[in-house]
Amino acid sequence: MTKIPNFKPLQGTILGWEVDDIKSAATWLRERGVNLEKYPFVQDRELGIWTAPNGDKVAWFKDPDGNILSVTQHD
Repeated sequence: MTKIPNFKPLQGTILGWEVDDIKSAATWLRERGVNLEKYPFVQDRELGIWTAPNGDKVAWFKDPDGNILSVTQHD
């Protein structure tokens, strides 16, 4: 690892994990101090889980450098 001067995180998700139960995963993250992103378009305002038209579900959060990460449950 190396420090990069003037680092700016990308705007989109850079890494994601597929999970079997997104509510459990999001709750687990939140209980450990991870702030889940609450984008205006998400339906689940408590956990920040967005449900796509096809039924897939996604929750986003940021690492300490501001990179966007996600957990996804496919329908």
